[in-house]
Amino acid sequence: MVGLGGASCHKEKVFSSALFYSRTSAPESGMTVPEYEIFFGRDRQLLPMAGSSGDKDTPAIRRLTRVRLTRLDKVLYPAALVTKGDVLTYYIRVAPFLLPFLYDRPLTMHRFPGGVEGKSFFEKDAPAGTPAYVETFTHWSETAERDVHFVLCNNLDTLIWIANLASLEIHATLSNSASYTSPDLLLFDIDPEPPLTFDDVIDVALVVRERLTEHGIVPFIKTSGKKGVHIVVPLVPGYTFIEVREFAHRMGKDIARDTPHVVSEFPRSRDAGTIFIDYLQNAHGKTMAAPYSLRPTPMATVSTPLRWEEIRHGVRSEDFNIKTVLSRHEDPWRGIFDNRQKIR
Repeated sequence: MVGLGGASCHKEKVFSSALFYSRTSAPESGMTVPEYEIFFGRDRQLLPMAGSSGDKDTPAIRRLTRVRLTRLDKVLYPAALVTKGDVLTYYIRVAPFLLPFLYDRPLTMHRFPGGVEGKSFFEKDAPAGTPAYVETFTHWSETAERDVHFVLCNNLDTLIWIANLASLEIHATLSNSASYTSPDLLLFDIDPEPPLTFDDVIDVALVVRERLTEHGIVPFIKTSGKKGVHIVVPLVPGYTFIEVREFAHRMGKDIARDTPHVVSEFPRSRDAGTIFIDYLQNAHGKTMAAPYSLRPTPMATVSTPLRWEEIRHGVRSEDFNIKTVLSRHEDPWRGIFDNRQKIR
């Protein structure tokens, strides 16, 4: 067995005593999947990779977790025929890629108790009855004028618990709990307005990459899971949200000046035929859909990390969904926090 995450202290903290995997557990898929979780000294076999539905996996899910699971046969994505059991199975299988990113990062859950066609609500506070194995982070909210008790997804049981709450989307802050007021991620959120398409988003994303590269910055990209893409830069410690937001704003304005259809100011963000480079998410308390988070779309799309070589015309956000992402061969964001950078 091989510990996931390499030599990074950040990832060792998660996985040296939490999650291990076998490189050969699913050769037919090519994707590395979790095989064993070690929790308080107990090994628990995880799910087989290939050829199983959520209902078929239900006994295995119940064996591997202390979470009290409910209504796993409930359909949450009617158009895609995806049940809560399928959602839990998905999150278990992407756990080796998702958990390192989420570690110690305050979360907002987007819950869909009636499925994506029903009502939903966002939840920042850990709900009543949150189990003891779920770690939390408390921070005073000036807006709410009270303490907010954020969930931290620091172990597999917590990830399963989140999915069992029908929190289809997992939104993560751009800072971790150790330095909550100082961002460790820079985000460019790029979205089109009709009649522009995802191909147009790709063109703009490549321009953003080129401009960042000119500054000596290596960016990472993922689909948003909806209309656009997220371009992310992991940051060295010490920046303020104001500094990061101003950098993103300056770059957005420069690109908008030189690139047709691109806008960088919020009042024009909904103009027809434009692409908005949103810098405003770089603010304290703002979040983005976590990598590998499901989105509330009919076909259960996923906010999927991509290699830059995959960013080309013809690619569509809906190509990456709960039924296709597990066949991908690698995690393009693996080691993202080993590559913290300065912005200048």
